[in-house]
Amino acid sequence: MFWPFHHGTRFRTILGIRWSGQLGDGIFQSALASFVLFSPERQPSAVSAAIAFAVVLLPYSLIGPYAGIILDRISRQRIVFLANLIRALDLLLIAIFIKSSQTGVALTALVLIAFGINRLILAGLSAGLPLVVSMSELISANALAVTGGSIGVVVGGGIGIGVKKLLDQHHGTDFSDAIVVLVALCCYVASAIAASSISRRELGPTEHESAQGHKGWRELREGFTILQAHPDTLRGIFSTAIQRGGLTAFTLMGLLLERNTFNPPSKPDAGLAGFAFALGVAGVGIGIGSFVTPFFVNYFGRHRWIRLMMSAPTPLALIFGLYLHEWLLITVAFFIGLCGQAVKVTNDALVQSQIADEYRGRVFAFYDITTNSGIVLGAVVAALILPKSGKSFILSLVVTLLYLATSFVLLRKSKFFIARPRQ
Repeated sequence: MFWPFHHGTRFRTILGIRWSGQLGDGIFQSALASFVLFSPERQPSAVSAAIAFAVVLLPYSLIGPYAGIILDRISRQRIVFLANLIRALDLLLIAIFIKSSQTGVALTALVLIAFGINRLILAGLSAGLPLVVSMSELISANALAVTGGSIGVVVGGGIGIGVKKLLDQHHGTDFSDAIVVLVALCCYVASAIAASSISRRELGPTEHESAQGHKGWRELREGFTILQAHPDTLRGIFSTAIQRGGLTAFTLMGLLLERNTFNPPSKPDAGLAGFAFALGVAGVGIGIGSFVTPFFVNYFGRHRWIRLMMSAPTPLALIFGLYLHEWLLITVAFFIGLCGQAVKVTNDALVQSQIADEYRGRVFAFYDITTNSGIVLGAVVAALILPKSGKSFILSLVVTLLYLATSFVLLRKSKFFIARPRQ
């Protein structure tokens, strides 16, 4: 059976945990975008948008070294269950702050906590997935889990925007955003309930794993050392980070174009709707990319498929920089979403298939930190290049060159292949 449904209820439960949580992520992120970037009194610049991305992503980069220890030492099921409950409580506090129109340090700290916990949950589910499905079906399982989650984020964003529009007819915008956050909270509670149905050790770590070890950054270095024995996985991780960084740069560009160029700046709701539509189209691309990836991996192989997907969107990206039209933004969103997801799910399976379970938590912590760092760097580069209007050929050129260099240099065939692990 091609898609791994026949493994019983545990894989379906993991899907339920991940998909309900990421549906909540989309709803929550739509409320934050509305409150911070698309409110009538706040007109974002590239710098302010980049700061918002950094706030979302930097927390896990700070706690990630310790997440590897947790995921390789403590029941991943308990981590996922308790983290979802903590995240739900955190969102309750965020809703109170948003309703009161407070935007200070306290709200920022709560948002940092929410997204830091989210990355811990996703890393735990990824580390535990190989214990639930067979190695031969990891690509299919990742395609289903990661894609469904990514689509859930997009669908959640649409739900959040829809709920907000309904509430805005009778309430103030901050009240509406607070209610949307509470809807996201319900999704996290549902994710925790799903996690409670799994036994403590089903997601690992397995009993043979050592309870001893170093702490913090030393554990992260161990994860990097383990990856050095598998050079193809290490190159794949760096490539995924670069791809996500370019995607973030284009996301910021699209946000500013929809907010300040394609729509009147005085009508932020129109900009939010246009940006949401572009994200929705990207979600369709993500779904298609994950669906076709297992078929093409069987034909091309993992390594060649990743190389192809890194370079495939570059012609469109360059054309978009030359001719800034809204329909081109939609087209680029679709193809970069498709190719980016193909890279991600293929590389996830590559890492999972080559790294032993006792080290997988640390490796995925390193993987997430590297990817998050790439996303933050992409946001910083975009902030340095983009004007407030979002119009920039230079940014499209920079991302295009980075993707091509990754495909033809970092992932060149002489280096990017399955090697025998060094002893």
